[in-house]
Amino acid sequence: MSKPADIQTLASRLVYENRWMKVREDAIRRADGSDGIYGFVEKPDFVIILPVQDGMIHLVEQYRYPIKQRQWELPQGSWEEDPDADALALARGELLEETGLIAGAITFIGELYPLYGTATQKYRAYLATDLQAGVSAPDHEEQDLITRAFPIATVEAMILSGEIQDANTVAVFGLARLKRLL
Repeated sequence: MSKPADIQTLASRLVYENRWMKVREDAIRRADGSDGIYGFVEKPDFVIILPVQDGMIHLVEQYRYPIKQRQWELPQGSWEEDPDADALALARGELLEETGLIAGAITFIGELYPLYGTATQKYRAYLATDLQAGVSAPDHEEQDLITRAFPIATVEAMILSGEIQDANTVAVFGLARLKRLL
């Protein structure tokens, strides 16, 4: 079986841009020769941190405007002012910023694309252990953020019950379990 040809980009235009993302619309030619359009979002890559200490996972809860709800999730983020920042430095920085924790050890869990059908963004996930207290410094958009530690079994129950709905948190938790890191 032969591999199908890639989609050819004929033209690309920036439809919208702000500090956090760009929306593009491309004119394309499919493998069968037909033309079409493809819209997608360009966002900087980000990190997700799974902070674990003494059988407890540190989660953050914040209001997520697009869904108009507060949600529990793993600490995560990017640095818009430095989109090419080293992922490990970003993981350490986001962990401290959102939870006030400093990791003595960080282990790479994996790299995933959360929405590769609609966005260019990917993330790297890290397990943070040997945690010590530091000083959190959430940015202005995270002023409502709270952090709390839960037993691993409770986090698993929160995922299974649908209380935790962040797909990235669920994926990282599952990947860490599959790799026997939890």
